[in-house]
Amino acid sequence: MVIGSAMSLQFGSAVAATLFPRAGALGVVALRLVFSALLMLAVCRPRLRGHSRTDWAAVAGLGVALGTMNTLFYQAIDRIPLGAAVTLELLGPLVLSVVGSRRLLSLLWAGLALAGVYLLGGTGSGFGGMNLAGAAFALAAGAMWVAYILFNSRTGARFPKADGLALAMVPAALLSAPLGVASSGRALLDPVTLGLGAAVAVLSSGVPYTLELFALRRLPAATFALLMSLMPVAAASAGFLVLGQRLQTPELVAIALVVVASMGAVRTPPAPRPRAP
Repeated sequence: MVIGSAMSLQFGSAVAATLFPRAGALGVVALRLVFSALLMLAVCRPRLRGHSRTDWAAVAGLGVALGTMNTLFYQAIDRIPLGAAVTLELLGPLVLSVVGSRRLLSLLWAGLALAGVYLLGGTGSGFGGMNLAGAAFALAAGAMWVAYILFNSRTGARFPKADGLALAMVPAALLSAPLGVASSGRALLDPVTLGLGAAVAVLSSGVPYTLELFALRRLPAATFALLMSLMPVAAASAGFLVLGQRLQTPELVAIALVVVASMGAVRTPPAPRPRAP
C-alpha cells in the first residue's frame, strides 16, 4: 500500500507536468488542490461543529503548509527533472530526522545526503544545467514538507480519521486558486484540462491518502516512514516513463545516497534526554 501510494503520487506529479503547457504550474496546482478538496470533503464528510480555536488553527496551519508545499514543488518540476526535485525535497524531512535524533550516527546520514546533493549538482544536468531556481524551489518545498509533517501530527491528534486533512485541503485550495486564476485564466476551463486536473487530484491525493491511511493501520510508523524514503525512486521512474526524463548514472547514485541517508535517519532512534538532577 505504501509503495502503491508513492507510485500513484509521483505518477500524478508526472501527469501534472504534462499539463504545464496548457495551464501553467500555478494553474495545475490550483486544479489539483481544488479537486482534491472536493474529493476529500465528499469522502470524509468531516464534522464542522464542536472544534476549538486551537483545532482550527492547526487545520489552517496544515492548509497553508499543503498549499505552499505543492505550489513550490510544482514550480520545481516545471524547471528540473521530477526525480531530482523529489530527491532535493526529501532533504527537509531528512534534516528533521537528523536533528531529532541527536546521535553521532546521524552525522553519517547527513554526510551521505550532502554527498548525494553534491553529486546531483555536479553532473552535466545538475544544478548548473537543470536550473538553480528549480533546485531552490525543491529545497523550499522540502522545508514546507517539514511544516506539513508537524502540522499534520497536530491535526491528526485533534481530529478523527482523515477529517483534519480533509478540512485543511480547503484553505490549501483557497490559497492556490487565486494564483492559478491570475496565472492561467480561462485556460483552466478547458474540458481536457479540467479532466486531467481531476485525474491528477485522484492520483496525487485521493489514492495516496487512502492507501496511506490503511497502511498506517497495519504498519508501525517507523516502517511506514522507511518505505516513504523510496519516494525519489518512484519519482525517477515516473519521470522516465511519463516524461521521458533520463537520468545519468551519477544522478541515480545521488538519488540512492539520499534514499539510504533517509532510511538510516529513520532507523536511528533518538538519543535519550538527560534526566534532571
